[in-house]
Amino acid sequence: KAVCKRGRCALNTRPMIEILPETPDIHAEAIEDLFDRTFGPGHFAKTAERLREYSASIPEVNRVAVVDNVVVGVCRVWPLVVGERRDRALFYGPVAVSPAWRGASLGLQVTEAAMEAGKAAGWPAAVLIGAPEYFGRIGFTVTPRNRLTFPGPQDQSRIMVCDLAGDASALEGLVTAP
Repeated sequence: KAVCKRGRCALNTRPMIEILPETPDIHAEAIEDLFDRTFGPGHFAKTAERLREYSASIPEVNRVAVVDNVVVGVCRVWPLVVGERRDRALFYGPVAVSPAWRGASLGLQVTEAAMEAGKAAGWPAAVLIGAPEYFGRIGFTVTPRNRLTFPGPQDQSRIMVCDLAGDASALEGLVTAP
């Protein structure tokens, strides 16, 4: 069980975890290494990567979990536009946690911290592709089938949204990079 105070979390008797905004000059290389170790080389072939390859993540909204200056968890966040109205939203993910730190909901903690940052920055809604039984614990809900479409095949049962500073249920149509 996690004990958190002012952005610092202790998991059982493990060292303190800090959840911080990403500082690209400090964290970027470690984050990419964590993604490679977590997802393997095939993660670049996923439909979600089509959205990321023409965009840039938002370091002030991204969150990293750090222990003794080592990145052990991350949630990256990307701007999106949705549908013909070009509604603004944030795309959450990938979310990755070092194997030594799995099982203590650290992925949820970094995602939730990134959601709070997105809301504080005034972004209306969050979109995420992931496991509903996991991300549902922090407020994400599965969208109605075919409400959101992506630039490639996507399992509709894993497309989820969450309100930030607006109404995520209003999102409808093709999801693209800005």
